[in-house]
Amino acid sequence: MAAESYNAALTRLLKDEGGYTDHPSDPGGPTNFGITLADAQRYWKGNATVDDVRAMPQSVARKIYRERYWNALRCDELPAGIDYAVFDYGVNSGIGRAGKVLRRVLTLSDRASAVSDDVIAAARGAAARDVVIAICAERLAFLKSLKTFPVFGRGWTARVGGVRAAALAMTENRTVAPVATEASAGKAVVPVTSPAGTASAGAVIAASATSAAMTSRLHVALMVAAAAAFAALVIFLIWRWRHRAEQEAVVKGASNGLG
Repeated sequence: MAAESYNAALTRLLKDEGGYTDHPSDPGGPTNFGITLADAQRYWKGNATVDDVRAMPQSVARKIYRERYWNALRCDELPAGIDYAVFDYGVNSGIGRAGKVLRRVLTLSDRASAVSDDVIAAARGAAARDVVIAICAERLAFLKSLKTFPVFGRGWTARVGGVRAAALAMTENRTVAPVATEASAGKAVVPVTSPAGTASAGAVIAASATSAAMTSRLHVALMVAAAAAFAALVIFLIWRWRHRAEQEAVVKGASNGLG
């Protein structure tokens, strides 16, 4: 189960993460194959630069994902489907959060985030399908609570939906072909204080001031346009009323003259 799950999970994850990005609203900064500059410096080169991240071989990303995410979450020991759901969550939002959510879904204490022996035992004794559904539901709810959801929400929602479908198929030993979706750039990572740490310590979600300002300006513009349209309609109706009144007066005057 472990080898097959890992290969399928990593293939799908790399497709979702895409290549090099440096989105202005993503606090993770320069990212390649989903590996942030902070992760590159922590797990690859201590002095890695933006150029290093841009030129990073995919083999480096694969090694980091195997050792620092999949192995850190003990996915080899988790049931098929659960392993992928937890792994992808860990990459996108941090292994600390993924571990806490897995523990919570299994009705274990989430004061810790480590995937310990009792977590493995509980996962193996649970209905894998129910665990996958619960993890993905919690994940999407968490993403929707983030201030950057308006920026990355479309990609995140599609990604969680794809993970859910594929993970459920894995629980039944089925395969699901990847769906063509846009890469979900942007790390949904917030600080988590735990021994396991977070997947990307420097990637803290913050509000996008530029996006908020643009939205505010758009609302004002729409309100002004609506007010102008209403004023024009009122003026037109008054003019039409006066015009008809004048026409009726002319007709009435002509009629009186003929009488």
